[in-house]
Amino acid sequence: MIFGELNNSNFLIFAIKNYENPQSLTEEDFYGDLKRFKYIKRLINKYLNGGELNINLILNHVVVLYNVFGDATTPMLFHKIVDNESRSIIKAILLFIGRLPDGYCDHIEISKHCLGKLKVI
Repeated sequence: MIFGELNNSNFLIFAIKNYENPQSLTEEDFYGDLKRFKYIKRLINKYLNGGELNINLILNHVVVLYNVFGDATTPMLFHKIVDNESRSIIKAILLFIGRLPDGYCDHIEISKHCLGKLKVI
């Protein structure tokens, strides 16, 4: 299956096709890893609603996602996280870990607050 644009109808198939976790033995393992997208979104929303930016936990989830979904994680993150404020945080994290492709989402600014927190790690 060729994926022109990632959308809700082909997201799960895209995720399955790109999932590579040798320690995953069950379907629950796959869905457990897939839930990390929700966790990231929830942590970012908590921060945007006045809470603390738990950058270490977000970074941990992102790294695990790249370990099991590889480069497919980038489009999956930007599909699941749709508002530009949240995307600016994701963009800062991807830039920090060297996973932001050149020219990817150039229209989205990088969160300076998030980048500042990442620099002290």
